[in-house]
Amino acid sequence: MTGYAVRTRETPSGTLTIEIKSVNSRFLDLQFRINDDLRALEPLLRESVMGRVLRGKVECRLSFGRASTSGNEQALNEDLLASLSALQDKVRSRFVDALPFSVNELLRWPGVIADAEIGQESLQADTAAAMTTALDAFLESRQREGAALEAVLVARITELEDIVTRITPLVPQVVAQFQQKAVDRMREALGIALSGDNAPNTAATGSAPASPPEEMVDRIRQEVTLYGMRIDVSEELARLSAHLTETRHILKKGGQVGKRLDFMMQELNREANTVGSKAAIKELSDASMAMKLLIEQMREQVQNLE
Repeated sequence: MTGYAVRTRETPSGTLTIEIKSVNSRFLDLQFRINDDLRALEPLLRESVMGRVLRGKVECRLSFGRASTSGNEQALNEDLLASLSALQDKVRSRFVDALPFSVNELLRWPGVIADAEIGQESLQADTAAAMTTALDAFLESRQREGAALEAVLVARITELEDIVTRITPLVPQVVAQFQQKAVDRMREALGIALSGDNAPNTAATGSAPASPPEEMVDRIRQEVTLYGMRIDVSEELARLSAHLTETRHILKKGGQVGKRLDFMMQELNREANTVGSKAAIKELSDASMAMKLLIEQMREQVQNLE
């Protein structure tokens, strides 16, 4: 799911800024943009995100603006100066002609003018507090998007239910119609066979064609029944209705629904495909195509939900 939040926190040492944004992804993919001097805080940020986010390509940026000293309040880093002095004495003991440090060189040396001291414990606590507020705002933005996606999915479920309701009464009529057509064709084929060389000539004798053997009648009934079973999609439509009801229930219940809805989309698509493969009339075939289109639209949105 997409989401965005940014939060700042003022500390005695400077300004801490945390920015979190995400785009759609089926799985959790974390990326952190952190300065090297704050890299030790990455495990804290990673743990915070993984504890509350399960899906999405999430990018987290952490920056820290140090509080600058002003005017006469600037201080020297005494420890660094002492270290530089010791190093200079050691070098000049070997190279007596070496020039000593100038004041300008010392003042330009990185870290000699001390920045505001940053306590690691206080920085970690401030980072954790800022991350909590940023995650709260980030999840709120995702929840707003989730509510909008839920409305879209519910509308698609209603459309699918309407299609199922419309085509369900057609199934018994289609089965009966095609079974009768199969019986008529078989009777016609048997009539041709009985009027051949091995059957009496009806026109000459004036008698009716002989009745087919009982085993032939049983065979016809079996074939007609099997054919009716092959084109009967009543069970598939019943399962579609049940899956749609369960999908609606999952959305209404809320919580972590992404993976459960992924499974439901697979089941819905399976039944819609079966309806299409068994369709004996154009209305059922068209309904199958319409259902698969709606299910695919739902699948694309479901992948955005956590």
